[in-house]
Amino acid sequence: MANKLISQMGLPPAIANIFAARNISTAKDALSMTELDLMALLDVDLGQVKSAVSRISEIVCPPYQTALSLTEDRIRSERSGGHLPTLLKGLDDALCGGIPFGSLTEVVGPAGIGKTQFCLKLALLAALPVSYGGLDGRIVYVDTESKFSSQRLMEIGRSSFPQIFQSDRVLKEMGGRIVVLRPSSLSEFTERSVAELSRTPVIVTNQVRGQTNSEALHYPFEGQRSGAVKSPESFESHLVAALGIQWAHAVTVRLVFEAHS
Repeated sequence: MANKLISQMGLPPAIANIFAARNISTAKDALSMTELDLMALLDVDLGQVKSAVSRISEIVCPPYQTALSLTEDRIRSERSGGHLPTLLKGLDDALCGGIPFGSLTEVVGPAGIGKTQFCLKLALLAALPVSYGGLDGRIVYVDTESKFSSQRLMEIGRSSFPQIFQSDRVLKEMGGRIVVLRPSSLSEFTERSVAELSRTPVIVTNQVRGQTNSEALHYPFEGQRSGAVKSPESFESHLVAALGIQWAHAVTVRLVFEAHS
């Protein structure tokens, strides 16, 4: 909503033209400035600025929701939603059917643990006919690390579903349902909006990094849990998701991959 164009908000033509002339084209541009700054930039009186800002705020501000309406929306979403089965019984049971639609699922683990292979398998499952446990759908595979391998995808198909992948024609048909994108910037795609608006299961992989108790002391809660650290020798390291806590708040489901000897 912040990127909604001011020209589409029904402001009086005179003030709308001034906004356009000063290169203030979106709600974000206007609301990021103080009223006094807008007065100076637009060269209009305070009353006109207040009226314009009020109108812009009214349009872009989302409507209020009560706790009851949020609960009802969630129940309706869960009932009308669906899942992409992983065909891993334990995981599907834990996820109540598989990767949920309309939400963001994160796969976390160290390099080489199998995150890419898991995503390739899910892409294949989504393309399979419903009769074989798939969604009979089309897939957008966003590959930011250039790790997508069509050869590996076909190998997984032949190994997991030999009864389907018996001919080159079927291989080409399944492969043709998967569109691979390699964006060069974050602005080229928005996982969250795709998940929410299109009722699409979205899977994101995340690397891990090492963290010591000394790093945890920067955060009060972690510091209280770790206790006093008296010497460098007492530092203990553990693995945490690389993208940090702010990213974690955007994730609905986090799957952590670990290897145990």
